[in-house]
Amino acid sequence: MTEAAALSPETVMRQMKQNGVTDIVWLPDSETNWLYLLMKADPDLRLVGVTREGHACSIAAGLYAGGKKPMMLIQNTGMMESGDSIRGWLMGLKVPIVLMVGYRGYTRHGVNTDTAATYTERFLMAFGIPFYLVENDGDSDRISIAFKEAEKIQGPIVVLVGDEYHGFNR
Repeated sequence: MTEAAALSPETVMRQMKQNGVTDIVWLPDSETNWLYLLMKADPDLRLVGVTREGHACSIAAGLYAGGKKPMMLIQNTGMMESGDSIRGWLMGLKVPIVLMVGYRGYTRHGVNTDTAATYTERFLMAFGIPFYLVENDGDSDRISIAFKEAEKIQGPIVVLVGDEYHGFNR
């Protein structure tokens, strides 16, 4: 995969800034190192690390209730594990939030060797959560679309990162 065909951390940061994100609630991982460095250097952005994705839902709901505009940054396996927290905290409290979810196992052509990919979209459809697939910088406008839709429906919208953040590693 070439750099031009990837989703760059700079592009994701621009989308966050354009959409007024104040806080990133995330589970730190090695995939997002370059994005982490950009987020950490931004004085207007607060990083809130969690130990489990389910905790991210309650923290994001609290930030929203306190007048902030959080965004969640997690992986698909953790999202699926957090189903009850998504239902209770984000959907139940009508929190308009974008979850940027690493689409582990996504192969673009549907030949999955990792069941995390097999069940990701099925999970979102079962919960009735709209989602957008972003594979590279050319798709990045879908992030802003997701923010607008989250406000419209007053609930969570997922941005699936089909690139698994390859552009986030240099």
